[in-house]
Amino acid sequence: MNAGEYGKKKAIQLIECPRDAMQGWPVFIPTEKKIEYLNALLQVGFHTLDFGSFVSPKAIPQLADTAAVLKGLQVNTNTKLLAIVANERGASAAAAFDQISYLGFPFSVSETFQLRNTNSTIAQSLQRVAEIQRICEQSQKQLVIYISMGFGNPYGDPYSPEIVFDWVNKIASLGVPIISLADTVGLATPEQVLEMTRYVISKLPHNEIGVHLHSSAHNRLAKIEAAWQAGCRRFDGALKGIGGCPMANDDLVGNIDTEWLISYLEQCEELSGLNKTALAKSVNLANEIFTL
Repeated sequence: MNAGEYGKKKAIQLIECPRDAMQGWPVFIPTEKKIEYLNALLQVGFHTLDFGSFVSPKAIPQLADTAAVLKGLQVNTNTKLLAIVANERGASAAAAFDQISYLGFPFSVSETFQLRNTNSTIAQSLQRVAEIQRICEQSQKQLVIYISMGFGNPYGDPYSPEIVFDWVNKIASLGVPIISLADTVGLATPEQVLEMTRYVISKLPHNEIGVHLHSSAHNRLAKIEAAWQAGCRRFDGALKGIGGCPMANDDLVGNIDTEWLISYLEQCEELSGLNKTALAKSVNLANEIFTL
């Protein structure tokens, strides 16, 4: 089975990431406004909503109210909730909520970034992944591992496709079902996205492989197209293209704008189940929230 054949048999999974948009926003977004925005997004019909994180409030103060936000969400059966965690403690906290279906953990193949982001080495983080996977299995959650700096890093840390796949293979061997290749600071070329995504999909046919791409305007569509051509059918985005990891200590490179994603995917294949009225309402709310 080649990557293209694998991809054609998979339904499109569109993951909306307001958490990624909010986490680095310089002005605190009131809890009530977050709840209003997330409830609007829950009506759109996304596969998953990456809505918040259970991490240190000192590290990400914007999301310190995630548990309070969760209490106000009108969760439905169409869209599942994903929360980001950075260690076992956060995983246990997130797993206690029945409304959450997925836990996400950022696993960087850059030693510098992994230390900045989770205060652990890559080797220590692999041990964390094993423990978080155990927590997920016990609580009927699914673990999503984001391969941060999956297409290179700005720190001069060693990087190659072989390094990426070595760690990806170790993660998959722990029973992790979903792996998303992340272009954390927007370094990837479309050629890299095509080659890396195609290779990982072909080597791990029993895993769900996605992409979490960051990009400036000049090549964002080319990156989306490259992932699609590689057989990827799981795409992360954020309305207005806002987002980026504040732990990168670089200028934030925005997410792929979800409206761009939808426009492209609708050209490739029928994208059913989206409520365009709810989408328009969500865009209007995003315009209100993400304004300085």
